[in-house]
Parts: sequence; C-alpha cells; structure tokens
Amino acid sequence: MKVKIKKGDTVEVISGRLEDKGQRGEVLNVLTDERRVVVQGINLRIKHQRQTQTRQGRTIDPGRIKLETPVSIANVMLVCPKCQKASRVGVVRDEEGAHRLCKNCQALID
Repeated sequence: MKVKIKKGDTVEVISGRLEDKGQRGEVLNVLTDERRVVVQGINLRIKHQRQTQTRQGRTIDPGRIKLETPVSIANVMLVCPKCQKASRVGVVRDEEGAHRLCKNCQALID
C-alpha cells in the first residue's frame, strides 16, 4: 500500500492519547503493512529489562527502558516544512516522477 508519510518526516499527532495529542516528532520507522508509524517521543511505553550477560562478557544494564511504540497512520498528519502547519498531502506527477504536495500552501515537500 502507498503511504504518503516517510521516514524522517515531521508529523503532528491529531488524535489519540491526550498527553500525545498536539505533539510533533520525527518519524523513525514506517510499518506499511500494518499502516502504523513510530514517532520519536510519542506513545512511550516502559519496558522492564532484566540484566543479562552476552557471549563476549558484556552485560546489558537492568532497569526501566522507555520505548516508542507504533501509532496508527490515521492519527498523525504531516507538517509542511514551508508553512509549518499540519496539512493533508497530495501527489503531483511530472516528467521527473511523483512529488508530495502540501494542500495548505501548495508547496512541494520533496
């Protein structure tokens, strides 16, 4: 499936958990099959890590680790780099290929 949000884009959370709503972050990973994205600093969960020993004698420190978990792609909107507003994204095709377009200011995103 085609997704209009790519890794490295800045997105804004438009719905979901109240503490995440309205926040902006960079997309770390796009899970296209599941239609979900992992956003830096959004939807944090705590994983309790046990101390383990690896083969080379190094240990993994125990404790509570904060991890970003995936968010539905329908709950985020791309932030236009030109107008700095969360906006819908369109696709414009020309001789060079397809380009993403901000629906607010009509600027090319990439």
